[in-house]
Amino acid sequence: MKYGKFAKRKKRAPLWYYALLTGLTVVMLASAWYLGTYYINSKQAAVDYEDLTALVEAARNTAPTVPRQENDTQEDIPPAKLEDIRDEGGILLEYAPAYAINPDLAGWLSIPGTEIDYPVMHTPDRKDHYLYRNFAGESSDWGCLYAREECDLNGPSDNVTIYGHHMKDGSMFAGLDAYLSREFWEQHRYIRFDTLTEHNTYAIFAVFTTTASLGEGFAYHDFIDAEDETAFDAFVAACLSLSRYDTDIVPQYGDKMICLSTCEYTQTNGRLVVAAVRIG
Repeated sequence: MKYGKFAKRKKRAPLWYYALLTGLTVVMLASAWYLGTYYINSKQAAVDYEDLTALVEAARNTAPTVPRQENDTQEDIPPAKLEDIRDEGGILLEYAPAYAINPDLAGWLSIPGTEIDYPVMHTPDRKDHYLYRNFAGESSDWGCLYAREECDLNGPSDNVTIYGHHMKDGSMFAGLDAYLSREFWEQHRYIRFDTLTEHNTYAIFAVFTTTASLGEGFAYHDFIDAEDETAFDAFVAACLSLSRYDTDIVPQYGDKMICLSTCEYTQTNGRLVVAAVRIG
């Protein structure tokens, strides 16, 4: 009998079921919003950096370079060195337009074989200022590459640490992961890190991981200027002892180095570091 006073009532679901369903719906909507926002912001960050790079590309591509020898190959020599042509203010011509937009610009880092081709910022009196700010100074999860505040980029310091985020979209310093492979290093040994006044080439001598947890790991970022040759050699030895592979490159006292630092996720508060020494 379908209808009547004795009709069987449909059993209602318990309240926890509706609460769970509502919670799952909220989580799904929040996840969709997050992914959509991340995608949009990722595209915008890429466009912003592409626009900035366009300011230097024309000059970079047309600037005269120091001639190579006929038997030189990309695999066994650094990228061709650009001539140091400066404007009236002493700034390299290709970086003058970007510097005019933001005088916190301190250099430019380019690594063949990766997406890394970005400005490097420096704010000695503002700690981590560009950790979550883009080149325009606006809030951004992508931030900018920036040098440790205590470092002198023009001196330069014996070691300049440059920080960058490890972004899921492969941008910023995510490309450093490739150097965990010796094979990749063999084909891309050289880094171009220019200051505002000089074009410089660096050779990678160590690639290692460590932790930034207080009191643990190797505090590579604390080494800026060596007190003496012993301190310099100790820092180099520590980098080489941690390196994933042997590069047969050993910086000597008086050499200038950079450490490229980004997050690494196989350990708590992990860091991936690519250490390089200036060769030209």
